[in-house]
Amino acid sequence: MNKSILSRIFVVLSLLFVLVLGVAAEDAKPTPADPNLPPVKIGVAVAQTSNVALFGQEQVIGAQIAEAYFNERGGINGRPVQLVFQDTAGDEAGAINAFQTLIADDVVGILGPTLSQQAFSADPIAEQAGVPVIAPSNTAKGIPQIGEFISRVSAPVAIVAPNSVKAALKIDPTIQRVAVFYAQNDAFSTSESGTFQETVKELGLEMLEPVQTFQTTDTDFSAQITNALAGNPQLVIISGLAVDGGNLVRQLREFGYTGLIVGGNGLNTANIFPVCQALCDGVLVAQAYSYSADTEINNAFREVYVEQQGKNPPQFSAQAFAGIQVFVESLIQLDDEQGLDNLDLATLRAELNKIILSGRKFDTPLGTISFTEEGEIVQESFYVAQIQMNEDGTTGSFVFLEEDAKEE
Repeated sequence: MNKSILSRIFVVLSLLFVLVLGVAAEDAKPTPADPNLPPVKIGVAVAQTSNVALFGQEQVIGAQIAEAYFNERGGINGRPVQLVFQDTAGDEAGAINAFQTLIADDVVGILGPTLSQQAFSADPIAEQAGVPVIAPSNTAKGIPQIGEFISRVSAPVAIVAPNSVKAALKIDPTIQRVAVFYAQNDAFSTSESGTFQETVKELGLEMLEPVQTFQTTDTDFSAQITNALAGNPQLVIISGLAVDGGNLVRQLREFGYTGLIVGGNGLNTANIFPVCQALCDGVLVAQAYSYSADTEINNAFREVYVEQQGKNPPQFSAQAFAGIQVFVESLIQLDDEQGLDNLDLATLRAELNKIILSGRKFDTPLGTISFTEEGEIVQESFYVAQIQMNEDGTTGSFVFLEEDAKEE
């Protein structure tokens, strides 16, 4: 066989190889959900207005990324996922109205609300209606115990909060005197502060009395700061929300406090940066999520978030994504096993809840998670980050400390 014939055979084989690769690549692409099929509606009840919107806006972004992500990959066996948003604002009445509207709109489940304070009022409504609720940011004690239809992807403060205090002691082992501040009108802040106070005692530290309280609506913390600084604290712990917490951090620094500050979950958002600006620098915050976690789902989530927002995703967005993911993957399983079209709405909701609480594992941006029969999240890894502000004094980032904490 001459070289010319061999050359032609090689060209033909090469073309066939390229063609096969192209077909394989085309087959590997996921088939998007069919917009002509009836969508499956999932409610999202988070704070889009009020001072709590700083958290809710991050949750909206995470949920929307999840909606697009799973619809691009086929939705629920071809049926599109449709998120139905309702604004809970920042109070109990707003959450109740949002839940009632979503339930009447025949959603299969609800992601929300933003605050634990709201959950204690709104979740019982969903419980009575038999609608599964996944809490994206309700970390107060007692949330899963509200009812059998209530679960959460937000790890409880009793597990997460102590890690930041321990991290502070690693940075400065000489710490002994600790001042504690918390927003007494917020259920989450009150619950979280209780955990912080127990941690301080368990670690053999001196907690300065009295513990300083404030309202989430406060803007002037002069009296509380003056009282606390009289005890010469070496560590300050703050449980509040973004605006009040950020203002408290700023005023502490302006009053001359130079020691470490531990912020609770309410300060776990870049939205505090414009509030305390350069004075945010150095604040420690425990995390239930790390944008640097190297997993397939987290890398995909982070890539989309960075492309859209120009920064790394925060915990509240990741938790919202994870909550929608749990709903979607559970609905796919339910459709495979029983067929969604074969179930009336009440039965669908009940069977969906059973799958969520069945102990199955979900590979989410938070890591691999599952739920107990009571609805509590089972999560392995937690982290601590320290705020590092940029030279402009208004932007910054959460820089993760090297060691992560395993759930004990």
